[in-house]
Amino acid sequence: MSGNPPNHLATGKPADPGQFVLERRARLVGPLLPARAGHLVDFGCGNGAQTLRFLDRFESITGVDVVPSELAAFADACRRLGVAERARGVLAEGGALPLADACADVVTSFTVLEHVADERQALRELRRVLKPDGVLVITVPNRWWLFETHGADLPLLPWNRVPLVSWWPKRLHDRWARARIYRRHEITALLRECGFEPFACRRLTAPMDVLPAGALQRLARGTLFKADSTRWPFLATEILVAARPQPLA
Repeated sequence: MSGNPPNHLATGKPADPGQFVLERRARLVGPLLPARAGHLVDFGCGNGAQTLRFLDRFESITGVDVVPSELAAFADACRRLGVAERARGVLAEGGALPLADACADVVTSFTVLEHVADERQALRELRRVLKPDGVLVITVPNRWWLFETHGADLPLLPWNRVPLVSWWPKRLHDRWARARIYRRHEITALLRECGFEPFACRRLTAPMDVLPAGALQRLARGTLFKADSTRWPFLATEILVAARPQPLA
């Protein structure tokens, strides 16, 4: 995979509090985490809706983002919950994270890597801030989902959710899509290249948050998308990978 960003790379939009995808991710990530750990760093924390679901597992949390307004929303959420002394947000400007080496017991990043300018630099920064015995948990969009979840700026087509754009050859996809997209073997290979060793990998089923609340959404979640994960690539919107740092040479 190229380290260069797609031509139409766009900033991601975090999930809103209450969306089902937050619950599903938290349910799957929980068993991969230490029973109790000191410090969580969430890369691309956005408004904190996902980050703060892990409060009971950590003594402190640092959310990192590039959008000041999202960090302000994260700070507001921390104040409302009365956890501002335990959870904070920091602004990342440029490629380097404003965090010390080996400061995190766990690093998480949920559907963020596909948006960064340099995916390898980002992963190496996550490796730098993670303790040698720490855990990285990351999700990225799954190429075999029927729709490009981030949309694509296609010529002559005002609708940006055209089916099967995600299946196009990478060269064509990256020319028009607003974010990168990954096969399972691509993201695990990229993690190994950047100093991690994956130990768990699952495809997350589509949460169906895009459907209006009602009978159709309940039907979808109760049938094809009932399970949290799937072996069928075309039923999954995300790939979740847990990894540990490789020993330094």
